[in-house]
Amino acid sequence: MTTMTCRYEGALRCAAEHAPSGSRLITDAPVDNQGKGEAFSPTDLVATALATCLLTVMGIVAEREGIPLEGARVRVEKGMSQSGERRIALLEAWIDLPAGLDDGQRDLLIRAGERCPVKVSLEGCVPMRLHWNPATAG
Repeated sequence: MTTMTCRYEGALRCAAEHAPSGSRLITDAPVDNQGKGEAFSPTDLVATALATCLLTVMGIVAEREGIPLEGARVRVEKGMSQSGERRIALLEAWIDLPAGLDDGQRDLLIRAGERCPVKVSLEGCVPMRLHWNPATAG
């Protein structure tokens, strides 16, 4: 198990520490939910977790298979519910893979990304749309 410790700092801001590395991050409530929006919100981190998990899992496969992945990027948009309980209503991600990949490499990376642990964990709870763009990263 991995441990993170989080502390409320006041003014809708929290500080989190990743115990194994000592890395720290700050969250802030978004402007549309009474905050200052000066840092990632907790739900922004969920969206960021999806994007970075896609890249990380593809990176694992790319390194193992000798596929160049540098320059790949994911743009993720998070939509919040507009009525009822406040929740993430949609995560939509556009994944740009590097130019020059052959169809086999591209398919392998897409299959890996589609099975990333964050996506698999959120499925059935948070609607997600992934758009695998043509090779445009660079």
